[in-house]
Amino acid sequence: MNKLVRLGASALALSLVAGSAFALDEDFYKKAGTGFSGVTLRGVTESTPASNYVREVLAPKFEELTGIRVDIETTSWDQMYDKAIKDMEAGTGIYDMVYIEQDIVYAYLARNFLVDLTAKLKEKPELQAPDFDEAKLTTFANYFRGENGDLFGMPMEAFIKPYVYRTDLFNDPEIKAAFKEKTGRDLAPAKTHEEYTEIADFFTQWGKDHKLDLWGSTAQAHTGHPASWYEFFESVAPTFGVYNWGIDAANNYGATVEHGGLMNSPQAKEAMKWWLHLRDIGPPESVQSTWSEVATTMAAGRAAQGLVYGENVAWIASDPNQSKVVGKISVALPPLSEGVLKAAEEGKGYIGYYDGGAFGLPVTSKNPDATALFLQFLAEEDLQPDWAVAGSRITTTATYDSPKVTELNDKLGNYFGMLRDDGKLFGGAPPYPFHAQLREATAPIFYDILTGKVDPDAGLDQMAAKAEQELTDLGYRK
Repeated sequence: MNKLVRLGASALALSLVAGSAFALDEDFYKKAGTGFSGVTLRGVTESTPASNYVREVLAPKFEELTGIRVDIETTSWDQMYDKAIKDMEAGTGIYDMVYIEQDIVYAYLARNFLVDLTAKLKEKPELQAPDFDEAKLTTFANYFRGENGDLFGMPMEAFIKPYVYRTDLFNDPEIKAAFKEKTGRDLAPAKTHEEYTEIADFFTQWGKDHKLDLWGSTAQAHTGHPASWYEFFESVAPTFGVYNWGIDAANNYGATVEHGGLMNSPQAKEAMKWWLHLRDIGPPESVQSTWSEVATTMAAGRAAQGLVYGENVAWIASDPNQSKVVGKISVALPPLSEGVLKAAEEGKGYIGYYDGGAFGLPVTSKNPDATALFLQFLAEEDLQPDWAVAGSRITTTATYDSPKVTELNDKLGNYFGMLRDDGKLFGGAPPYPFHAQLREATAPIFYDILTGKVDPDAGLDQMAAKAEQELTDLGYRK
């Protein structure tokens, strides 16, 4: 899921506005806008760095060129979905664009909520911006294509969830010597879960011994929020070889081991216990941490390492107004069980979550033509570098080579390079139109595991059985 810091645009983003140069085809947008005098577009999105940049920088620039006002409503993750879905279900046409998270797009397509952007621009070539070309988008755009291959959402953010670690701690001579004496090996980013646990245990104890507000790992382990469910199934379980939430769609949507699934497999149970241990030795806020708090925990210098959504990496590493660890972090691939990396390289699995979202045009929009114009504007390559620097997001391939992006990449421990070169090893959510229903059906049991009401092994057994029952009720299991 798109689980990110809700702090508004960072000082980093705002500082870019004055110096940004928009070398796009302004004449096209000025001319195209003449037919939409007085039009106001309304959009709803999650309050993320990338979305705030759209609201504060790109929307005003678009209005300056076209005369079309764009009001972007940024709100919480749950409110965003609630407002968008209710509007599209009722056909009220309040919103002209809605944020489509990578994992919910399949449900929207199944319900015919969205306009086919590829087809629309073919039908109305006068709306086609000269510089817009779907081929310029990164492969992340493929998550927003229908069965016909057409684009149903304009990507506006894309990022992976890497292993983030504190270079100042990992390179500290005293700490390195102490770790070597205790473990017999050199301190380095973990490649296995066992190594990660060893490092986490060490730093939690180091924090205690030195009276520091420092713990060994983050944990997105809220006891009553979907963020923890997603952390486990989309970020932790895959590193143990449990993919697609442990459901085998090709085998009658089996979730239990008995029926060919992996939701309650030995690998899943090992993953759950590993993750719960990290929570137990992590910062006290871990039991109330969603995607937001994990990022702020890392930025506050309270954790030595963690799995952190990539959209937050730039501001954590470079914005002193929000982060105490500027210049002190780097990234690596997540720790993995044997065989997981090979499976990802062969396209048979993935090592973690590739997240992001797009703006979609609801079929209920009252201003579809003007909205199509704005969505193309968001894909203009000349706008991408500053947006990438402000929001750690890249959606066009040329952005990787921008001087601004390459300069920042050096400060991020090669995060953008990892996104470009290793993004293929990460995976988005499975293409399940029953996404929300299955999560809601199994989440209560999952929270009982987190609060200790049920044993982890028994809880996963119950979750797998509940998943199969829900899929049967929904008509997927026959």
